[in-house]
Amino acid sequence: MKASAFVYPWDVCGDPKAPERIAALGVEQVTLAAAYHSTRALTPRHPRHRIVTAEHAAVLYPPDDRWRGRELRPYPAGDWAPGDAYGEAADALAAAGLDVHTWVVLAHNSRLGAEHRDTSVVNAYGDRYPWAPCVAQPATRAYLVELAAEAAVRPGAGGTELESLGWYGLTHLHAHDKTGGVPLGEAAQYLMALCFCPVCRAGYGEQGLDADALASDVRAALEPVWQGAPADGDGWSAVEKLLGATTSAATRAWRDGVARTLQETAVAAVRAAAPTGFQVLLHADPVTYHVGANPGVDPAHILSVADGVVVPCADGPGLLTPFAAQRRPDAVIAANFPVVAAMGGAPDALAAGLDRAREHGATEARLYHAGLASDADLVAVGRALAGR
Repeated sequence: MKASAFVYPWDVCGDPKAPERIAALGVEQVTLAAAYHSTRALTPRHPRHRIVTAEHAAVLYPPDDRWRGRELRPYPAGDWAPGDAYGEAADALAAAGLDVHTWVVLAHNSRLGAEHRDTSVVNAYGDRYPWAPCVAQPATRAYLVELAAEAAVRPGAGGTELESLGWYGLTHLHAHDKTGGVPLGEAAQYLMALCFCPVCRAGYGEQGLDADALASDVRAALEPVWQGAPADGDGWSAVEKLLGATTSAATRAWRDGVARTLQETAVAAVRAAAPTGFQVLLHADPVTYHVGANPGVDPAHILSVADGVVVPCADGPGLLTPFAAQRRPDAVIAANFPVVAAMGGAPDALAAGLDRAREHGATEARLYHAGLASDADLVAVGRALAGR
């Protein structure tokens, strides 16, 4: 089972030992961030720093002239990834014998939402989610597609992994986050993810819904949640219980169609810009109404569009099964394992996790994250990969 480790450019730039250390884990590939959201990251082995603060979502290479005159365009990085930090890191990793693929975060950008407020998801209460661009808006879609094509196809890259290519919702660890006071079940999360920007309001109308009435229904359905009622469980039936089957289906029809066409268009744009044989994967969840970094997709559809998927396996291998059930022998189904113990990962259980993932149809593994992991975590990862 081929394995790839996620890496940031700042893990490598300025640390001449990093490429060989990553290669020594036994991975064949690295998935290197080329466009990434804001973050604060630990670098426990870097000779010059321990904490990197990426102040806003940015591209980690110099963007080209395609953005000239466009209102929505990517932001260059600051001193956390100056110049062509991606290119510098990619060259060093390739010199260590590693295949380098790009890691591109798309519909997750707080600075875009802060500076262009109208691009954001708006919930049923009128609150904006500046971290979550509404993927139904034509200008935002055009920006995301162009960003995907530019950030994915960096010199020397053998493929890309597109994260957040779909709807984003409420869940987001913001600075000094204080949103956990009332626990939200899966159904409430879906209702809080419904967008009511002008484009989405019109979209609901196309599905036979009145947007004002829908927003009122959402608020009414959520009121018991705010009062402390227990969650109504998980699964689509819980959404239907809160909103009604017909209304729920209409919202999902609008949102599923928006996500599908965006994914199709973005993958086509990457392929048009890429050399022959360039691999395109999406970070994905097999339930279409799920939102976030691994947005929901229809397994049959997405495996007809992209070369494969990267699937979260922190809670076990179950999400792999719907993709494997499509029986596409050429599809990549990569199981994504967190391997940073202090962040909830289980590097000591990685060997067993790889075995279970393989049984559920995984063809490759992804390891999150080689730069954030402790030395002990990396030793456990190396031991697990040696036993594949």
